Amino acid sequence: MSASRRRRGRAGRVAVTVAVVAAVGAAAAAGLGLPDRGSDASTGSAATPPKTTKVTRQTLVDTQTEDGKLGHGDSVTVSGRVPGTVTELPAVGATVQRGQALYRVDNTPVVLLYGGLPAYRNLAPGTEGDDVRQLEENLAALGYKGFTVDDEYTASTATAVKAWQGKLGLTKTGVVELGRVVYAAGPVRVDEHKAAVGDPANGALLTCTGTGPVVTVTLEVADQRLAVVGAAVTVKLPTGKSVPGKIVKVETVITPAQGNEPAGTDLEVTVTPDDGAAFAGLDQMTVEVGFTAGRKEQVLTVPVSALLALAEGGYGLQIVDGGTSRIVAVELGMFAAGRVEVSGGGITEGALVGVPS
Repeated sequence: MSASRRRRGRAGRVAVTVAVVAAVGAAAAAGLGLPDRGSDASTGSAATPPKTTKVTRQTLVDTQTEDGKLGHGDSVTVSGRVPGTVTELPAVGATVQRGQALYRVDNTPVVLLYGGLPAYRNLAPGTEGDDVRQLEENLAALGYKGFTVDDEYTASTATAVKAWQGKLGLTKTGVVELGRVVYAAGPVRVDEHKAAVGDPANGALLTCTGTGPVVTVTLEVADQRLAVVGAAVTVKLPTGKSVPGKIVKVETVITPAQGNEPAGTDLEVTVTPDDGAAFAGLDQMTVEVGFTAGRKEQVLTVPVSALLALAEGGYGLQIVDGGTSRIVAVELGMFAAGRVEVSGGGITEGALVGVPS
């Protein structure tokens, strides 16, 4: 079953609003529970409705709450490239930082360093490239000196590497062999062991994630207005505490057709909290994420149930004035909490409008 189909049957969602503009189509009208077309806009008198309500001026906020999964984000598989036997793996859940051993082969460390470029060759005097600069940046961050951070692996770089190798208990060759270093964007959390101590040190050995808490929410494509990178959200924990956060990534996920189930498309939204400490001790649980897609300050609003579909297209309101009434066309704006923004047709705050029974 696709993710979107599973979510449509999920209890607890608080679906509140959608954003629309003038000339709402029939499909959108049906989705919002708006009336079918049939009334004619006119300025003539008509029978007064049995029920009325006032046009009010208020702030509308387009919000929606969805379930999300608390974890640490996507995992990355670390594969061994130094020949030998695995002699040590860090505990699941442990944090490994720059300069520390991510695992050990033949009782020698394979070291975590920071950077976006994966190691792909031996580094030795005479080598040039961005990978050299990345290594030298890490050596400098670890406190080693006597070389220039650039893209050239010089004799001075080799001297610093020998000092680093000596501290790690490695043979002081001045050459960084392929597989001795694993690069990551920052500190990593060990998520799962893929091998055991005593196994050959090749193939998948473990998986890692980031160290900070991450909430992942799956949205339907129809909710795309909610999925804006940088937008503020609120994460509600099972304890009842609410923590502000923001959207940091939005990806489109396509689920292939399986059997009688058609292919589906969803949006995977990644949220990071502003205060990661609030999630200490929490992992792999469902939380509520409150999205705010839009806000309109002090606009004229009526209940959605007051709208009349016009035969000529669009929507109108039945304005009640004394013992007479008239139907006027209006433009629709934001919908929120059962109300809709209206404008045009001489609509004013406090005006009485009919509500069909």
